[in-house]
Amino acid sequence: METFFASCPRGLEPLLADDLVAAGAPDPRPVPGGVHFRGEWPVCYRASLHSRIATRILWRVAHADYGKEDDIYRLALETPWPNWFNADQTLRVDINALKSPLKSIDFVTLRVKDAICDRFRRESGKRPNVDTRHPDVRVQGFLNAKECTLYVDTSGTPLYQRGARQKTVDAPLKENLAAGILRLTGWQPGTPLFDPMCGSGTFLIEAAQIALGIAPGSGRDFGFQRLRQFNDSAWRRLLEAARIAEKPVGNTRIFGSDISPLAVRATLANLDRAGLLPAVVLKAGDLLTIDAPAQGGILVANPPYGERVSDDDELAAFYPLLGSALKRRFAGWQCYLLTADQRLPKLMRLTPSKKTPLFNGALECRLYEFKMVTGSNRDTQRKTSSP
Repeated sequence: METFFASCPRGLEPLLADDLVAAGAPDPRPVPGGVHFRGEWPVCYRASLHSRIATRILWRVAHADYGKEDDIYRLALETPWPNWFNADQTLRVDINALKSPLKSIDFVTLRVKDAICDRFRRESGKRPNVDTRHPDVRVQGFLNAKECTLYVDTSGTPLYQRGARQKTVDAPLKENLAAGILRLTGWQPGTPLFDPMCGSGTFLIEAAQIALGIAPGSGRDFGFQRLRQFNDSAWRRLLEAARIAEKPVGNTRIFGSDISPLAVRATLANLDRAGLLPAVVLKAGDLLTIDAPAQGGILVANPPYGERVSDDDELAAFYPLLGSALKRRFAGWQCYLLTADQRLPKLMRLTPSKKTPLFNGALECRLYEFKMVTGSNRDTQRKTSSP
């Protein structure tokens, strides 16, 4: 069995472990930022094809204690890279470190790259060229205080790049974070879903793909396809089964809107590129005045906050209006708002029934759940709570 590490947005590790179990990993082990797992190569293929939560899947190829840069060079030199790719393929090396005593991670990166090239030169007289933008093979290293682990990246481009979104607006959510939020809401296909601040449509596209049974990796390629041990027939069988399981594109009871016509146009373009235009009902509109598209369902949104707008006073004025609009127009809905602004519940004058810590990149956020009970708009005692 091979050993792998799948990374994901922090806060979604248990959901990623579920994906890996579904892919056939026998005992995934979550840690902050990802999940360690073991399995044969088809487990990696299935996880890459079907996981909506993973960012990358890395194949562990070497591990040892180190004290200085030369120890890491020797570890990389002793690793049989030519068994897995050839000197005609381009290479990129990235090193990450946590509490490493070494002074220059850039120097460590250079030493690992040199060791890989020296191993190739020793065995074949040729060495791979470096391509930092579009490499054939990516090697990643991780250093803690005492240990170095080397990985081959099986993903290539990050797994959240499904191949559908081209048009973006300011601060778009990554697809795997959006998919994780949808799962945390408990939404199931057939239940009305509404994103009233849809931006470039990330929530809508993820939800439509889920509703139609479209595997997130079915429209892209992967780093493992460029490795010597790639089993093309096994991969083709998995991909064919995934495509057979897709449902015809039709109405999915998924709705979106945005106050910005530019955002609506971007979402339309992305839905069109993904072949999902018939699956989503989309229009321009202001959340503060728009009517709910159904009697009840799941509302999910990533409202503006400090990283996306510069005026805190503007937000302090907006949040109470948002709270009022949800109470007036969305009774019977469960509303989920992702924000890094922990003032949001208090300023909305709503008490969250749940708050889940999540990270949007390095930005610490909360996913707040508000259950808009029918008749709550007549509640004259507006309760407040601290986030």
